[in-house]
Amino acid sequence: MKILQLCYKPPFPVVDGGSMGMHTLTMGLLNNEHKVKVLAFNTFKHPVKISELPKEYIEKTQFETIFVNLKLNVFSALCSFIKNESYHVKRFYCQEMEERLASLLKEEEFDVIQLESIFLSHYISVIRKNSKAKIVLRAPNIEHLIWEKTAQSTKNPLKKIYLNQLAYSLKKYELEMVNHYDGVYPVTKVDANYFIENGCKVPCKNVPVGIETPDFIDKDIEEKDSLFHIGSMNWIPNQQAIEWFLDNVWDMVHEKLPNIKAYFAGRAMPQWLLNLNREGVVIYGEVPDSARFICSKEIMIVPLLSGSGIRIKILEAMSLRKCIIATSQAAEGILYENNVNIVIANAPEEFAESIYKCVTDKEFSHNIAQNAEKLISEKYNINAIARELVDLYGQLEVK
Repeated sequence: MKILQLCYKPPFPVVDGGSMGMHTLTMGLLNNEHKVKVLAFNTFKHPVKISELPKEYIEKTQFETIFVNLKLNVFSALCSFIKNESYHVKRFYCQEMEERLASLLKEEEFDVIQLESIFLSHYISVIRKNSKAKIVLRAPNIEHLIWEKTAQSTKNPLKKIYLNQLAYSLKKYELEMVNHYDGVYPVTKVDANYFIENGCKVPCKNVPVGIETPDFIDKDIEEKDSLFHIGSMNWIPNQQAIEWFLDNVWDMVHEKLPNIKAYFAGRAMPQWLLNLNREGVVIYGEVPDSARFICSKEIMIVPLLSGSGIRIKILEAMSLRKCIIATSQAAEGILYENNVNIVIANAPEEFAESIYKCVTDKEFSHNIAQNAEKLISEKYNINAIARELVDLYGQLEVK
């Protein structure tokens, strides 16, 4: 099968959970001997220089990027607000991408064109005009739900009004566009059910993301009695999660475990965290190698309060045999068993108590970590997931 993978940001090099989810699928498809071309947006937020990438990757994927300026334009955002349009979606329209797609589809024939985000729905019309390929949405999350939940937890009344409007306009667009695809394949069952319950008529089934486990798992470098969090910090739910943890959980933990340290890493670390001066809290910012950072610490914390889709960083940490404490929201979509391969904690006291248990009961946390690694190897194999998707693609009818 020949597949065009259209990405909202570069899937490679892997710099965060979103790029990892796209890249592992690329690799799974290639491993199953399908042909894949990757066409991605290049942005200020996620820049990539093709000249610096491995030649093997470029040759296998025919990797190509088109630049789009996604920086906030206050005037454009205000106009979208007044017109009740989705500014998030509007930013992803790019004439150069439309023209490149048209010429590419005239040059080559594809069996499937896989869009990696609802934000790319702009390009369905140009694809239909120039190709007979099946068009599928590989939905990493349901975008408007993230903004609805973010608005709910926002205290500033003016900001809350604005975020609610963003969520409303995005919801309208997202649910209208979903039936323009030939098939929709979210990464979680929760999201698939949501689409179906809200009017999705095309084939819709959840297919998880795959995880490509690194060759090394160096437990000898692990710092005992250490907590860590890693994630892109320009994503508002991650910022809210860390703020909640520091305001509501950390003092309880530090009082019972005065020698424990908590490390926070991630791209675009906000200044308020970089300036933070709290005993036992270490702010790293972006790290050169997320896998090695994860291996260097003992227990992962994911106190997420809002979001949609699946937290790929949790899957990565599971694959690296880590004990993870997370909220129900953070673990949504993962095929977990509480207190078997992950520890679920929601209230501040519960979260603090879970940390205390995992730090002081090494046998318990070790078993959680071992079972987490086993879960990834059994349920999140990149080659098996790619085969499942291709089988589903073969069952589609072209509109």
